Amino acid sequence: MGCKVRHISCFLSSNKINNESLVINFPEISEDEIFRKTGVKVRYNTSLDFLGSDLAIGAAENLFNEIDYDRKNINFVVFCSGGHDFIAPMTICIIQEKLGLRNDIGAFDLPSGCSAFTNAIGFSKAIIESGQSDNVLLLFGETPSLVSHPRDFALRSLFSDAGAAVLVEKTDGRGIGEVVYGVDGKGVNHLLVERSCLRNPIDENWLALNRDVGGMSRGQMKMNGIEILTFSLKEVPALVNKILEKNNLLLRDIDLFVFHQASNIILKSLQRKLRIPEEKMAFYLENYGNTVSVSIPLALKDAIKEGRIREGSKVLVAGYGIGFSWSGTVLYF
Repeated sequence: MGCKVRHISCFLSSNKINNESLVINFPEISEDEIFRKTGVKVRYNTSLDFLGSDLAIGAAENLFNEIDYDRKNINFVVFCSGGHDFIAPMTICIIQEKLGLRNDIGAFDLPSGCSAFTNAIGFSKAIIESGQSDNVLLLFGETPSLVSHPRDFALRSLFSDAGAAVLVEKTDGRGIGEVVYGVDGKGVNHLLVERSCLRNPIDENWLALNRDVGGMSRGQMKMNGIEILTFSLKEVPALVNKILEKNNLLLRDIDLFVFHQASNIILKSLQRKLRIPEEKMAFYLENYGNTVSVSIPLALKDAIKEGRIREGSKVLVAGYGIGFSWSGTVLYF
């Protein structure tokens, strides 16, 4: 018994931020310079009252409609996000009720940032292959714009909000390969959302300091770009080699490499370091930006639509980032 990805659906906000509109807030840099620095032409920002769970629900509804799927057949559901509705209860409880899913199903939240997609794929494989369920609905909803300072060009030009839904089902054949995981807490301070929870909560001084930008009452994302690049170039090539080894494959056996769409610089650097041919590398940052855990589902969706992934394709997926954490596997289509 195995399991495979049956369908992927996505959901984007109607609020598009192109480079022309970004220049209004950052007049010191041109549209061309923004694209050269980031590789992004369009990113999406949600509104203050439309959260990650809402984006995930929109993606789930798209999935049910696109494949005419009866939601009552869902036996297990997982929600991945860096921005939950509450510390407690689990946001998946809210999603279950809003989607009208059965209440005798397995459900949990999985907050693991940029590696959440590949982590969730691994968990769905474990759940199905252990006999606990014959399907898992993976939901993703990310809203980095809600914790990005309005004057932080690096974050505003790169990050984007989005939702995705991925249906994983039991199959007789091979669909999801062996999964590799990793984590290194030494990287915690290089990418984090400050003042966002119990360790160092928001206080009056914080709100006063940020009064001119609405208080930043949900916390503020901070990123050390150089450290993220250094981490990515160290760990991702090693991750790819471990995935290939664990799945008894060679680099030439892979039809498409779909890495977390972190930034153009990171993707190009990884391609060069691993010597991946251009036609086998996925670049889908341009029209979406860095959508955290949603970036791989978005890239897979577009690659399928373009015919780059078809029946029989072997696709290596790798997520990496905040934490630091990383994971990956091979998807067989």
